[in-house]
Amino acid sequence: MWKFQAGCQEMKVRMCCAGLRNLLQGLSFSAKYYCKHNLPQTVCPYSKIGPKKCHILNCSKSTSCTHRTAPPGSILPCRFFACKEGTKVPSKRKQNTSIVTSDLLHKNLLKSEQKNWDSISPTYKAMTKRIKEKLEELHNMYTLNSGSPRMRLGENVYFEENGCIFLAKADDGEGNAEILFSVEDLGFSDAFIQRIRISPDQRYMAISLKSENSEEATCIIMKLGNLVVVEKVIPSVFSFEWAANDILYYTTQKNLKCQNVFMTSFTYQKHTKLVYTEQDARFFVDLYCTKDRRFLTINSNSKTSSEVWLVDCRHPFEPPALVQARTTGVIYHIEHRKDQLYILTTYGELAEYKAILTDNYIHRINLDTYCRSYRNSKLMKAPVASSGKENWQLVYALEKKTKLVDFEMFSDDCVMFLKNAGRLYLNVISFVSHSVQSIKLPTWACEFELESHPELTTSTCYFQLSSPVHPPKRFAYSFKENNLIEQAVQEVPIITNCHTTRLLAKSKDETSVPITVFHNKNSKELHRRPLLVHVYGAYGIDLNMSFKEEKLMLIEEGWILAYCHVRGGGEQGLGWHRDGCQHNKLKGLHDLRACIRLLHQLGFSQPKHTALTAASAGGVLAGALSNTDPALIRAMVLQAPFVDVLNTMMKTHLPLTIEEQEEWGNPLEDEKCMKYIKSYCPYQNIKPQCYPSVFITAYENDERIPLTGILQYVQKLRKAALDHASSKKGNWIPNIILDVHANGSHCDSSWEHSLNEMWHIQPRFMGSSLFRSKVSARYKLSVELDQ
Repeated sequence: MWKFQAGCQEMKVRMCCAGLRNLLQGLSFSAKYYCKHNLPQTVCPYSKIGPKKCHILNCSKSTSCTHRTAPPGSILPCRFFACKEGTKVPSKRKQNTSIVTSDLLHKNLLKSEQKNWDSISPTYKAMTKRIKEKLEELHNMYTLNSGSPRMRLGENVYFEENGCIFLAKADDGEGNAEILFSVEDLGFSDAFIQRIRISPDQRYMAISLKSENSEEATCIIMKLGNLVVVEKVIPSVFSFEWAANDILYYTTQKNLKCQNVFMTSFTYQKHTKLVYTEQDARFFVDLYCTKDRRFLTINSNSKTSSEVWLVDCRHPFEPPALVQARTTGVIYHIEHRKDQLYILTTYGELAEYKAILTDNYIHRINLDTYCRSYRNSKLMKAPVASSGKENWQLVYALEKKTKLVDFEMFSDDCVMFLKNAGRLYLNVISFVSHSVQSIKLPTWACEFELESHPELTTSTCYFQLSSPVHPPKRFAYSFKENNLIEQAVQEVPIITNCHTTRLLAKSKDETSVPITVFHNKNSKELHRRPLLVHVYGAYGIDLNMSFKEEKLMLIEEGWILAYCHVRGGGEQGLGWHRDGCQHNKLKGLHDLRACIRLLHQLGFSQPKHTALTAASAGGVLAGALSNTDPALIRAMVLQAPFVDVLNTMMKTHLPLTIEEQEEWGNPLEDEKCMKYIKSYCPYQNIKPQCYPSVFITAYENDERIPLTGILQYVQKLRKAALDHASSKKGNWIPNIILDVHANGSHCDSSWEHSLNEMWHIQPRFMGSSLFRSKVSARYKLSVELDQ
């Protein structure tokens, strides 16, 4: 299974709810930022269960942090621009002097912003208390009742709760579960469990731990039994899979890159050896096991091409075999069934029919009306013995503007979870009847969550549906009955007062851009209600629309939530991303402008009540809009925003610059590209004008978004706003506020950390003094910005 449940050993760990602190801060400045994060950990219901004794043979206390595992061969959702603060370029003595000057400027800017923040934050403590209590109530009501994922292997059930991994017998119930592992018992109190893999014979368990302040993970391998023994601790690990009962493959991470694959064994001749090295800096390597555990795949991927190597799990010591050499424009992923490789790929020209070009599949739908210059994703197959693309045969082709969200292989069926124009549905391909069944899902659903299905022969596919304001609800598809089954409702209130609306805005080039809108059914005079607009539009990644308690709270407070699925994101397939990256990046800006204007035209709020929120690379479009159309919004809330594209892309010594050229272009070698980036780059286009108020959250230890760039952006933006305010008597200056967290990184912070450190809150920003203040010496630049 893909998404973050790769392989039959995957157990999704409930990570911490991030961004809550920023929500409370952001509301006081008129908006809540958009942030990708998972659900928080639940309270351990088995606190009275005594843990097993654990004998530690070799244990390092170096905790670390890495990203959630992405689909094999995919572009990692979190891999945005980055640099590790303090990274120095090999240089001459004269350049070293420049670095010292730059470091001094950085420290002065940071000190200035921290002083400004300290003077502002106490003002809103009273309001923080009310919001904190409300969010805790919603958290306890919806999240703590939802439980954590379970994984059944034979008669055993494994699950994680609150930093503990439990083992229970399927027939005995979880009340008799025993603890296999506890984060705190090994001294990793500041870390959480990221990934779990159980060996095929269930004798070994490998887990990865990461902290909130780092981008790397530590892998711990334990031998299970009456006495749990820590066999090995491996630092800086990204992904890992069991190729056999005692053989583990893993990738290492350095400077945000994964390029080496190792194999380590734990019985007989214990040893570790290098298996694969990726030489191209544009490519990122991860591991995946096919559903039937026949092959372990080594996936090397850039943003435009991929290459897969197969490790035969029956002969794990043999060298990997290449499936198909990397080809520009061809991305592919591998599954296996009955000596056939099933290949999800972009290879080949646009299919004439949606399906049936192989094995007499039904549903012949002519695609003449969908013809376009780009190619769509397809499911193809080829024999294991002759896997080159010249032998790939079409099984099923997706329609234009259809996004494949997830994919699961079973013994006789294949389930595809799809998204088209914001609507979710699933297609079930039967390998027995050679048919395709399409099933629409509830209109309110915005996100899928596939559950683990270790048994290949299972007759039911389980998954959860949710939306930003609808907590996860469990569904099942029965292969025997060929129908969708809604599971028993959990003991949580049902959301009935929220209305979901789907709109299409016409962009500058007449392209239809989807918008998803949520609002309270009982709200009257929607044009007077505050509106929070979400945008991202990069890397082919969808806006995060999973359930968040703070979004539901906003609905209850009378807010309107709008999600703009602009080009550059992945909501409508690969072509949607291509139409919004590199030399097409401005199309995303045009889309965002059209979306906000349509919302206002239809009576969803108005500019003076509208806030825009974005995170990371989403800051490019948000920052660009504040430069070109500041009158459309009243406030902007950004989390770790990427706001200086040009300068970042000019620095090839940064860890991810080279691979990111496929998203933004290469301004060092292409003058047209340089001019194009400069035309929309938020930092480059700041000018004296009436800006919306801005609240930004940043992290000192962020290895992906340089803090120096954010500091300089804030100072330049504040100076431009001051210059405009000073040019004419009576002009008002917006509040431009930066909150720099000493702890945390681009990764998510914990729920408890968010609640305990919340500050100022303002439920409605209209008329707030934070958004209308006279020119004050307090906002004068205390540090001169030298560009």
